[in-house]
Amino acid sequence: MGHGKFVTVINCIDGRVQFPVLTWMKEKMNADYVDSVTAPGVDKVLCEGPAGEVESIKEKVLVSTGGHHSNAVAIVGHYDCAANPGPKEQHVEQVKKCVEVVKGWQLPVRILGLWVGETWEVEIIYDSNE
Repeated sequence: MGHGKFVTVINCIDGRVQFPVLTWMKEKMNADYVDSVTAPGVDKVLCEGPAGEVESIKEKVLVSTGGHHSNAVAIVGHYDCAANPGPKEQHVEQVKKCVEVVKGWQLPVRILGLWVGETWEVEIIYDSNE
């Protein structure tokens, strides 16, 4: 235990979203472990601030990519978000902006933008490998 492939997820605190994303990341990214950085309505926080919260998220991601050598970072938006209510289209745009924020961190990782819809299925919005 302890050695294996890590990936990183920047996700909402909503418990309904955790398991589907964790499962998807482990399967699709062939990962042993998924590091989670969470905040309520994280897709809005990461693309709109406040700056201190964005920096805190970045610092946590850097622990994952540096300490655990995570080779992928996914940003997640989801259906029925209590902290960031709005239609899918709003979340998709925010996730795309978040991808640009994470790209700006210049990490040597694959970057994903994900959407989790009302049936809790994970959908790819953006993949830096495509």
